[in-house]
Amino acid sequence: MKPVLAIVGRPNVGKSTIFNRFVGERKSIVDDFPGVTRDRLYDEANWQKHNFIVIDTGGIQWEKEDISLSITKQAEIAITEADVILMVVDNTIGITSDDQKIANILKKTNKPVVLTVNKTDNFNKSNAYEFYSLGLGEPIPISAVHGANMGDLLDEITSHFFEIDKNEDDDPSLKVAIIGRPNVGKSSLVNKLSNEDRVIVSNISGTTRDAVDQKIMYFNKPYTFIDTAGIRRKSKVGDPIERYTIIRSLKAIERSDITLLLIDALEGVTEQDKKVAGFAFEKGKGIIIVVNKWDLVTKDSKTMKAFEEDIRDELKFLSYAPIIFISALSGKRIYDLFPLIDEVNENCNRKIETSLLNQLIREIVSYNPPSKDKGKNLKIYYVTQIKIKPPSFALFVNDDNLVHFSYKRYIENKFREAFSFKGTPIRLFFQNKKGEK
Repeated sequence: MKPVLAIVGRPNVGKSTIFNRFVGERKSIVDDFPGVTRDRLYDEANWQKHNFIVIDTGGIQWEKEDISLSITKQAEIAITEADVILMVVDNTIGITSDDQKIANILKKTNKPVVLTVNKTDNFNKSNAYEFYSLGLGEPIPISAVHGANMGDLLDEITSHFFEIDKNEDDDPSLKVAIIGRPNVGKSSLVNKLSNEDRVIVSNISGTTRDAVDQKIMYFNKPYTFIDTAGIRRKSKVGDPIERYTIIRSLKAIERSDITLLLIDALEGVTEQDKKVAGFAFEKGKGIIIVVNKWDLVTKDSKTMKAFEEDIRDELKFLSYAPIIFISALSGKRIYDLFPLIDEVNENCNRKIETSLLNQLIREIVSYNPPSKDKGKNLKIYYVTQIKIKPPSFALFVNDDNLVHFSYKRYIENKFREAFSFKGTPIRLFFQNKKGEK
């Protein structure tokens, strides 16, 4: 699982500029998929072979000197979930009382804290030394706008990273993350699965903070359900914290093999559902859409079909994900989840023989040849599978610039028709054959 870095500090000290420097202009693979909501609050970064998640927490402020209320509203979850914290201060202003308050809070977390002094345009005349008094160690002067000294800052940050959950590789259980908004029934589902006679439950300690892991044996097969029950509702007072609570879901998704997206049947798909589902898609995780509280819906013969259509419309990028309607409270259909989880996991790990792939691609091109682009035809020479989880394929062509998005989608749909990929994303990579262009 990737380490998490939280960027904290007062407003207008340059946190977002630093965030953008860290993540760069990485183009998300979901940009081509309609229905994905992207939130620039979080993204991935890498430095010297270190891959990590970066969280931009926004500015911490105090209202009527109520420190605990302000922290709760704006950055508590980000700080709690972080493995390393980057505190940003402003060289042009110097230490403020808010800086001191934030520093005092961070020192109590017992986590690695890196202090950086932003807006340092003249390193020879920097006031960075005065920030030693915050008690967070040596301040690192930078200019995020100009990119000055960012390498030294990243070196210091990544020096604190450690191998997280290293023992999970020895755990043979299938890891299932349960994600969704508050009160959608995540804990109720885990509890119902855990409390039946046919399952055996044991707690797993030493895993992600504030997430609850339940190891369940179902017909002698181990599953680890990762319940992100700690995610909270949007605050009714002041700035919302809902966007920070997504962090816990991101960490659970990182650890998982399969993700269950729980949707409240009474409320339908929300923007937060789209955000966490989009991250699961980006990470190539198998996903199942679980509609909970179905017992509370007034139904007729068309209700389920209409609800499915609404979900497909809102989550177009998850058209391959199966949908199941359950009641975690009554237990109705919850045990249908196990064979569905197994099926999706099998599809995530599916390997297709190269001969079958090339036979299929010949049929695809023969039935519907790609259109010409500026008088030039796209030629697909051969295809091979290059990885699993998710299944990914390299298609060697004469010119990858001739691959139109619609034709790529057409090939993907044909792959799904030919092979069982229910519940898993698949990736197609078009590469120029050596010597061709």
